[in-house]
Amino acid sequence: MKDKRTVDMRVMSEWVEPGSRVLDLGCGRGVLLEYLKQKLGVEAVGVDLDPEKARSCVKRGLSIYMGDMMDFMGSFPDKHFDYVICSRTLQELSSPALVIEEALRVSNHMLVGFVNYGYWRNRLSMLFNGRIIRNEVYPTPWSKSRPSNPLSVKQFEVFCQKRGIQVARHLCLGGNWESEKRLLPNLLSGYALYDLKAKA
Repeated sequence: MKDKRTVDMRVMSEWVEPGSRVLDLGCGRGVLLEYLKQKLGVEAVGVDLDPEKARSCVKRGLSIYMGDMMDFMGSFPDKHFDYVICSRTLQELSSPALVIEEALRVSNHMLVGFVNYGYWRNRLSMLFNGRIIRNEVYPTPWSKSRPSNPLSVKQFEVFCQKRGIQVARHLCLGGNWESEKRLLPNLLSGYALYDLKAKA
């Protein structure tokens, strides 16, 4: 099975242009951002609220802002960044619509990756067990998890359509996070990646 930690690295390194300016929202320990910096020579900066994760970014030689991502993006002019990345962060945001809107203001592209909660295994777990599935993607019980608002591929695409957000390209991957699923992606894909642009 594909190492799920490397999926965003593989796909986003193909989507991001070398030498571009990249902002990673909820960058965690900076693994993805460090990879893009080393492979593509991007001008990288990350944002995260966790002090321990911020220190890890500094040790990796990354520029990091520890604080609110909306406040940070608000300090930049329109289209300052080439790409804003939001990798497995959307479902943890209190106001994802506002974050997406602001990210598309300060960048030319917003790259989003999220677990598809509409995946058939998740549906079956709720139908037959009456509870959220427990696996390597959802490893902890609800009582120990961070605040989360799961979303599906269909929900996200309807959101983009209603908001007039252009989907420049997308990739829906199966439960192994490796094989592409073009047919019935809302049912058959476990992970989805989108390249978003604000409509002119």
